Formats: sequence, C-alpha cells, structure tokens
Amino acid sequence: MISLVNEKLLHYIWQYQLYNKICLESIIGQPIQILSHGWLNHNQGPDFLNAKIKIEDTVWVGNIEIHVNTSDWEKHKHSEDDHYKNVILHVVWNHDKHLNLSFPTIELKSKVTKLLIQKYKLLMESKSFIPCQNNIKIVDHLYIEKYKERLLVERLQEKSIFIESLLIENNNNWNETIWWILARSFGGKINGQAFETIAKSIPLGILLQNRHSLFQIEAIIFGQSGLLNVEFIEEYPNKLKLEYAFLQKKYGLITPRIRLNYLRMRPANFPSIRLAQLSSFVFLQGDLFSSLFDLKEKKEINQWFKIFASSFWNDHYTFHQLSINSIKKIGLDTANNIQINAVMPLLYCYGYYQNNEKIKMRAIEWLHQLINEKNSIITAFSKLNISIKSAADSQALIQLYTKYCQQKKCLHCTIGNVLFTKN
Repeated sequence: MISLVNEKLLHYIWQYQLYNKICLESIIGQPIQILSHGWLNHNQGPDFLNAKIKIEDTVWVGNIEIHVNTSDWEKHKHSEDDHYKNVILHVVWNHDKHLNLSFPTIELKSKVTKLLIQKYKLLMESKSFIPCQNNIKIVDHLYIEKYKERLLVERLQEKSIFIESLLIENNNNWNETIWWILARSFGGKINGQAFETIAKSIPLGILLQNRHSLFQIEAIIFGQSGLLNVEFIEEYPNKLKLEYAFLQKKYGLITPRIRLNYLRMRPANFPSIRLAQLSSFVFLQGDLFSSLFDLKEKKEINQWFKIFASSFWNDHYTFHQLSINSIKKIGLDTANNIQINAVMPLLYCYGYYQNNEKIKMRAIEWLHQLINEKNSIITAFSKLNISIKSAADSQALIQLYTKYCQQKKCLHCTIGNVLFTKN
C-alpha cells in the first residue's frame, strides 16, 4: 500500500482532512490539535502555508510539509533551505526514520481508511475510457451539470491564453489575430497549423486592399499555400499563378514552407476546397474585428458561413482533380466547428481582455445554442448516460477527458472528489 500512496494523494487527504483527527499525536506522543490545516502552496516552499496547530497548550502558526516517508525531509535537503524555516509540522504517511527536527512529526498511515486508498488504487489502475467509468453512475447528475459549467469556462480560459499569445506575437492587433485563428479553424485538426502559417505570411491589410476581387484574394492565398508551384493545363489556375507572381513581387510576400495533407480525408474537406472557401470568407467579411465584436445575435454568425468556393471549384476538388458538379459550400458541421473552436473563444477572450462580462457570457450562451461536436470522446460519454445537449456540454466533456481523465487527475476532479468522499 505504501508504494501506491504518493504526495499528491497525501496533499488531497490533508487538504480535505480525510483522516481520523481524534486523539491525534506526534510520533513521540505529543497531543496535537489541527486548528487550521493551511492552504495548498503551488509555488516553491512548504506544501501548506499559514496553518495553525495546538501542541499541548501552545498554539503554533506556520507552514506544514508533507512527505510519503519521514526520511524524505533529508533526501530533499529541506534543512538547508530557508523556505522551510517556518515549518511547524511534518506530516508523513510512513515514519521510517527518526530525525532531530525542532517541530513534531505525525504519521497518517493508521488514520486513513483502507477504503479511500482502495478507491484511489482502482482509479489509478483503471484501463477504462475514464478511470471512474464503473462508478460515475452513482454521482448525482446535478454535480456533473454544475461541474460542466466550470469545465467549459476552464476550456475557454485555456483557449484565451493561446489567443493572447498570438496577440502578443502581432503587437495586440485584433484583426490579425482573428484572421490567424479563423484561418486555422478552416484547416481543421489536420491542416490547422499549416493554414495558420499561411495566414501569418499574409498581412490581412494586403487582402483587404484587394477585397474588390475574389480572384486576387484567391491568387494570394493559394500562392502562399504553395499549391500554384506546379504546371497546369487549365486556364484558371494558370491565371491565378500569373496574378500571384505579380502580387507576390508587389507586396514582397515570402512563401512559407508548409505541407498540406490530403490523406484519409473526404474530398469535400480537401485543403484546396477549404482555402477557396477561406478566400470567399475574407472577400465577403472584410473587417473581421467589426464583423465579430459587433454581433448581437447568434443568427448573425450563421450568415457568416453561408459562403461557397468560386465557380472553378464547382467541378474540381483540386487544381488537377475533377469532381461531380456541385457548389462547394461550407457544410453545417464545418460551420459549427469553426464557431465552437474559433468564433466563441475569440469572443470570450475579447470579453476577458476588455473585462466585459457581457461579451464573455454571450460566448457561453451561444455555445449552449450550438450543436455538440461528434467525435469518439463525446460518443463514449454518451454511452455513460452523461447529458450532452449542446456544444457547451461537448466542450466541457472534452476538457474533462483531456485535462483530467487521460492524465488521471482524479484528485483534482469534482467527480473524483465525490467518489472519494462518498461512503
């Protein structure tokens, strides 16, 4: 059992006081009363700060250090570190060595129920889709619903950090940042990074200077993608190639080195089609900043994506591959995914950046109006009878799975907390 217990579990046990506090004594028999267990320290130094304990008739205020074994104090050389000079209590799971410390040590091994340790063991050793797959049904759905609200905000905050890093990269230019994020979302999971690189190589201002001509926008975007660097038989791509050569020289554009992937992809999702649709999007929307942050109704965003590629693509999937004649418009699933992964995070980030709760809440409310994503994670959660009614739910559950379940951070999960404390 000792090998299973680690400091993370001990921090959890101490933080939530999941041990028998009756007749608590130090290893040498001093009666100890925990008046305040302190607050968990995420930075350098002792594990819990500003604790208060009573040793016999004396009240001590200071910090608490927690280890699996008493000897870990020596191994970590805490006696030589000034950060630990205000420690008033050493909490260990297993007392394996007597140390000449100026403060008491207490051992938890006999004061924690075997059931709690067994629950932790089962979760950590689980091979299921999520560690608590066999137990989650006993958790009240109201706990899960409230937790999903927190997970959604957590996911939006993480995406905001990424967006802010792009803002820093382009000197707080929101128009450029929106352009980069939207371009990335048009590329999807497979080509998103490549599309972002293309966008970064084309200042949005250059595209807006040529907004009067979809042909010129296509020439710039396809030229920067590298898809015009081959020989063509048909007239349209040859015209694009000539136009790009002129515009590239005019604006001093440098073609980035990227690789666009077509493998295991439906033709309608080919990067050539998505780049053509992205060109139409820029042609129609123009000033992305005003277009996005002036929105007041969710239905206005839907109009954004009622776009289709130029007429050449009606009977083409690539510059060399023909297709059955059809208008290459953005499908509902694609439009939905772009809104989930680009538009709403941008709105939330802008609200956070401007300290505007109304804009942040608008992003959350509109996620509740969007259809949930369809992927293996969401399918697996639905089989566990977890309610999934909207994109807000699916985003929350993706956050739960990727940030907690996959990493087995059950000690930091609300569902895990319920299971640990439930008899």
